Amino acid sequence: MKYNQTTEQKILADITDGEHRALNIGRHLLNRRRFSRSLHILGPGVVTGAADDDPSGIATYSQAGAAFGTGLLWTFPLMLPLLIAVQESCARIGAVTGKGLASILKENYSKKLLYSGLFLIVAANTINIGADLGAMAASTKLIFGDIPFGLLAVIFASLTVLMETLVNYKTYVRVLKWLALVLFAYPITALLIGQPWGRLLRDTFMPHPKINFQTVYIIVGMLGTTISPYMFFWDTSEVVEDEIVSRRIAGVGQAPHVTKRFLRSIKIDNVVGMAFAALTAWFIVVVCASVLFKHGLTNINTAADAASALQPLVKNFPHAGLIAKLLFSIGVVGIGFLAVPVLAGSSSYAISETLGWKEGLHRKYRRAHGFYLVIAAATLFGLLLNFLGIDPIKALIFTAVFNGIAAVPLLWMIVRVGNNRAIMGDYKNSRLSNAFIYTAFAVMTAAVIILFYAMLTGK
Repeated sequence: MKYNQTTEQKILADITDGEHRALNIGRHLLNRRRFSRSLHILGPGVVTGAADDDPSGIATYSQAGAAFGTGLLWTFPLMLPLLIAVQESCARIGAVTGKGLASILKENYSKKLLYSGLFLIVAANTINIGADLGAMAASTKLIFGDIPFGLLAVIFASLTVLMETLVNYKTYVRVLKWLALVLFAYPITALLIGQPWGRLLRDTFMPHPKINFQTVYIIVGMLGTTISPYMFFWDTSEVVEDEIVSRRIAGVGQAPHVTKRFLRSIKIDNVVGMAFAALTAWFIVVVCASVLFKHGLTNINTAADAASALQPLVKNFPHAGLIAKLLFSIGVVGIGFLAVPVLAGSSSYAISETLGWKEGLHRKYRRAHGFYLVIAAATLFGLLLNFLGIDPIKALIFTAVFNGIAAVPLLWMIVRVGNNRAIMGDYKNSRLSNAFIYTAFAVMTAAVIILFYAMLTGK
């Protein structure tokens, strides 16, 4: 073959093209690896954050928007850093100790403190489970009106227990992550109908609170459904679950292998999860303020009232009202399937750790009978609350308020554990973490005291 300058240029061009292709393939693989790593980092925190906007949360935020318009948006920049600090501390406690909160309280504190915490978390979770199952049933009746409310509640309770008992842990977590996507209906609606963004930003970052019973009641509910007791126990135990699955814990009773990189991943996971929860909740308030409050619907009495907030999203479609109800129902049922197992699992972790039973979603049913039976029992007792004739929508908001009250003593317990050097070693709370957690405790305590004062005085 005769070589000339043109031939050399072609050969060099081919080599260069090959290098470019190889480089592009390498970049593609690296990006896929980075994306995969990002998804792996996003675990318990994201699931906990998504469960934070459960049916009780959706109802409470919807009522806040309907009753007060954008007047309570200022609570979100207040709550978000407090929420992140509390959940990051809970996750770090689980990561460093390899134990759930109940186990730590049992081993290091008095029985009085342990049983007080256990009572609060189980009571709050049971009420929350009942309210969420009722909301799922009431929302489904918007579409299938002929099916009895009680039957729907029983079906949803049975399905959640079966999912948590029979589905593989890794698959279960993967499903929980994607169920959170149904909440995007609210931001999309807000963007479609247009917003006075300047006024929204002023209402968000320039507080102008009005103190009366109704306002304080909703604020306590918003605090309770955002900084919720079940999240404390669930997030701590789920980090331990992740450590077991990823083999950071070598054996029973052994300390986890903790690195700064691992703790940084946990922090990122919690920041993303809690920010997602707060931003979605902010959009729920904005949408209900724009659609319901603006048109005089200031009190949400039924699931249909709440569903009407999504009607602008589908106003150009035939049967827009029905489609809005369908979207709302899918959202409530989807998040309910996420939240109810989290609530029941949170109670089960606490009870199983207190009684010394084998626990964890990584175990099969035959290896942790007690743990899974508590999940079933917690769901059953919650289900029974729906047969007491309580209005499902009012029950959701009451649940949020009860969570706000129950969170106060539990926050104090978390502060004590997070600052105990004998438990946490070099990974105890930082000054900044303490500042935010103590602020959360003070804010929620003050809100509860004002609520009780307003109840007693009728103001």
